Amino acid sequence: MSRVQPSRRVAAEVLGAVRTSDAYANLLLPVRIREAGLSSADAGFATELVYGTLRMQGYYDKVVELASRRPAEKIDGPVLDVLRLGVHQLLSLRTAAHAVIDESVQLVRIARKASAAGFVNGVLRTVARDDADTWRERSLAGLHGDARLAVEFSHPAWVVRALASALAREDAAGELDAALAADNLPPQVAFAALPGLADPVALESGAGYRPGRLSPLALGSTGGDPADRPEVAAGAVRVQDEGSQLAALALTRARPVTAGESWLDLCAGPGGKAAVLAAEARVGGAHLQANEVVPARAGLVRNALAPFGSGADAPEVVEGDGRRFGEAGARFDRVLLDAPCTGLGALRRRPEARWRKSAADLAALTALQAQLLDAAVASLASGGLLAYVTCSPHPAETLDQVDAVLARHPELRAVDTPAVLGGISRAPLALPERGSAQLWPHRHGTDAMFIQLLTKVEE
Repeated sequence: MSRVQPSRRVAAEVLGAVRTSDAYANLLLPVRIREAGLSSADAGFATELVYGTLRMQGYYDKVVELASRRPAEKIDGPVLDVLRLGVHQLLSLRTAAHAVIDESVQLVRIARKASAAGFVNGVLRTVARDDADTWRERSLAGLHGDARLAVEFSHPAWVVRALASALAREDAAGELDAALAADNLPPQVAFAALPGLADPVALESGAGYRPGRLSPLALGSTGGDPADRPEVAAGAVRVQDEGSQLAALALTRARPVTAGESWLDLCAGPGGKAAVLAAEARVGGAHLQANEVVPARAGLVRNALAPFGSGADAPEVVEGDGRRFGEAGARFDRVLLDAPCTGLGALRRRPEARWRKSAADLAALTALQAQLLDAAVASLASGGLLAYVTCSPHPAETLDQVDAVLARHPELRAVDTPAVLGGISRAPLALPERGSAQLWPHRHGTDAMFIQLLTKVEE
């Protein structure tokens, strides 16, 4: 019988699936926790093991290389997973070395890598001989500039450069260390109380929620599993980052809604922003069409919009490539384009994303974003409002895209988005005085959401 604590075994399984199958930790981990029947304490430990290890994977690989005198890429994948887990426990969690080493050896045996048991034992014993500060000094020795920051904050160097470029455009280059550090902190759970279905003021006066910080829909968590809350189970309240809430509300509250308006969510999966749009549309008498190209994600959108029923005024979910709206002939009064992107703005929430994307992926993504923007502009009615949103601060996906679409479409005008958000947010956002709004984890406590409102000049 295995002597491995169930939470460690679950963590190793999830890390293996992330590595071999491109699994998403935030989707797979809750499933594995339920299947293993983990207690609340063990579930919390498994969550810390998975997310902590993924966030600091780059740094831990450097430690493993120094301790083993072997490049990380030369170590067998399941063995490296166990070593990363072990280093996280030894250096970040300060777990007793004997427990970490013993169970790590058992984990490689469970992974059918028994021949590596002695190697794992030796490497982790080497790591355990020195404290975290010593290993940090050793890992950073001789490194400078982007290379040093990449190891110290466990980000690929190209991501370090991208964040540096984005901050430099805001004359905030001195915030780079804070921005990188914020990506390695777990985000606070936030909820959105959907208008017409739930009242955030009434809920925050009870025992289950705290007041939100920025979004007028937002609620904070008092702990526990969000799925256990009846309002969440009913779909009236959703787990949603406040930056995502503000992105949707920027479109719906930039100007009063006129009954009969037609709205489009061009890339709606997995449905969080679509749910906010649907709630706001119902309150204002507008109709929402939510489009998603991936069938599985379209199913998630349908689930998100299920609380709004199936009547004539219910939101409509359609499937297909969003670029087809450029030729469809339909015209919408408001369009949300939450474009596919690198996801660099949500590294707190999806830490494995930093290791999956590369600078080489950027060209295809930015080309797709430009094509979707052109389709969104074509589908926009005269006088209509378009929100271009990405969960990324990379300039190529944000300001450069806005400049380019304005140059391609002289009928477009930029809307002062910081001013719109300033009128929505519960608290001052301290946004730069420019047409676009870039939220940051280290400043706002949200994902690094980029939001730009555009309008088409009336003919």
